[in-house]
Amino acid sequence: MSSIDQRLAELGVTLPDAPAPVANYVPFVVAGDIVYVSGQVSRDASGPIVGRLGADLDIAAGAAAAKWCALALIAQVRKAADGDLDRVRVLKLTGFVNSTADFTDQPKVINGASDFLVEVFGDNGRHARSAVSAASLPMGVAVEIEGIFALA
Repeated sequence: MSSIDQRLAELGVTLPDAPAPVANYVPFVVAGDIVYVSGQVSRDASGPIVGRLGADLDIAAGAAAAKWCALALIAQVRKAADGDLDRVRVLKLTGFVNSTADFTDQPKVINGASDFLVEVFGDNGRHARSAVSAASLPMGVAVEIEGIFALA
């Protein structure tokens, strides 16, 4: 068992299966030692986590939705790394938050993913990031996050 798998177990986290694409794209592309993971939407075991920040959801709910995106990102990169998460370093996240025009706490929402990735990967989880507002997202989800990872 890899050290990252052990860390996930210590956290009581079971990774979901890597989600299949819902349109004409691939879930990730490997170019050399870089993995580009397509946007992963907020979805828990019950289905999509929907709503708009600033209207339907508060920051804590948005951060929890972002954490679910991070779980899906890890599931995708595990597949890209042939199951070996010890090879993974997080380089960059771009987070999209379904929010009202006056909502300005997108970074606090995306912290749900960033904090979790650092908790799982330690220093290899520290990353560059963008957190932006979106007028709407696919299926009405609260959050979508794409990521760039490096493989050792």
